[in-house]
Amino acid sequence: MNIPASKVTVREKIGYGLGDAASSMFWKLFGMYLMFFYTDIFGLEASVVGTMFLVTRVWDSLVDPVIGAIADRTGSRFGKFRPYILYVAVPFGVMGVITFYTPDFGSTGKIVYAYVTYSVMMMVYSAINVPYASLLGVISPSPSVRSVLATFRMTFAYIGSFVTLLLFNPLVAYFSNYSGDISQQRYGWFMGATVMAVCCVILFFLCFLWTKERVQPVMGSSSTLKEDVRDLLNNRPWWILLFASICTLVFNSVRDGAALYYFKYYVEEQQFAQVRIFGIPFVWSGLYLSVGQIANIAGVILAAPVSNVVGKKRTYIIAMALAAVASIAFYWLAPTAIYGIFFLQILISTCAGTVFPLLWSMCADCVDYSELRTGNRATGLIFSSSSMSQKLGWAFGTAVTGWLLGYFGFQANQTQSVETLSGIRMFLSFFPAIGAALAAFFIVLYPLNEQRMNEIALQLSGRRNG
Repeated sequence: MNIPASKVTVREKIGYGLGDAASSMFWKLFGMYLMFFYTDIFGLEASVVGTMFLVTRVWDSLVDPVIGAIADRTGSRFGKFRPYILYVAVPFGVMGVITFYTPDFGSTGKIVYAYVTYSVMMMVYSAINVPYASLLGVISPSPSVRSVLATFRMTFAYIGSFVTLLLFNPLVAYFSNYSGDISQQRYGWFMGATVMAVCCVILFFLCFLWTKERVQPVMGSSSTLKEDVRDLLNNRPWWILLFASICTLVFNSVRDGAALYYFKYYVEEQQFAQVRIFGIPFVWSGLYLSVGQIANIAGVILAAPVSNVVGKKRTYIIAMALAAVASIAFYWLAPTAIYGIFFLQILISTCAGTVFPLLWSMCADCVDYSELRTGNRATGLIFSSSSMSQKLGWAFGTAVTGWLLGYFGFQANQTQSVETLSGIRMFLSFFPAIGAALAAFFIVLYPLNEQRMNEIALQLSGRRNG
């Protein structure tokens, strides 16, 4: 059965994109602000936060395949996946706000509170994000339409991230009454997260209302869950892509998680005059992160035309190699070299934006490869396991950031030593460069180039038509 492209309207494509805009708002808050919030606002040691991120995110990554399996077996008048977007939207917003609340507890109480709230938040995140990602496969059976939907998804994801990174600092400052008092700042962070949560809930509701599930599951599947898992574990290209994905996310999460420390303690942005845009004051770190999101969008746009010319594998290798070299150059920038800092941010972020669409596209190649070898097409399992790998990458990246901050002697809200400042500089230079270089290395081993995928597509087409 073919669904004409016109059946999926522009409004539905936008509606689908709004779902990832909502997810990305809090994902960016977690990736770029939460480490800083826990150390400088909440009051935890950096090493404690690093361990917490590793424990909670590894656990959460294991939840993704479970959520995917449950959603596959859901049946309702709204479909399989849309009900989760409807019913989990409000819990998602509420838990996001609670995560950024600072209770009046002692040190142990705060650690317990952080573990519990962040763990629950990430489980709620999985409960809405995994079904949302799976929704792409049932809006239309047309590969070309799905490609368009994926483009809308990635574009709106970065738009959501851009809006968050641009406005969150001004919101915190506004609700803090522009005060340096820690109690005022805690209130500002809580209210800033509240505003973001309300926006997320609204966007998820629009995603639910403006999308529709059309593709019905094939009845009488010939494989069991056990067989699908076995096939996945024997899928060599998927294993290579798994390690490349983890390294790519480590590269990205280390840079993101350390950016605020870099600007607060190395650049000392408080010594610079605030930049006003339309009368709204912005600090350099907020503009730095926002510019990175714009560059990410540019990378997403470049991914398809560049990979169509040189191939997905080569594009990935070139982008990560260039990101590694540019990251190393970051180490020698002086704190006053604002233009150089922003130039390298644009270059590195463009490379990062280029590889993320390729990751999902190559994941689909692994699905075709598995179907050719086994005769079974475990799309949901492979995509949910790929989501799991990305969370593992974030887990290791943020954990390493917390541990190394403690190793370098970081003390929140204090003047940092020369050794600590050198370590903070390495978080935006040598450490992410290692992750990018390893990602490029693993993709060199990836066997599914364009020629091989054309052969697989022809063989699969012959089987289906036969």
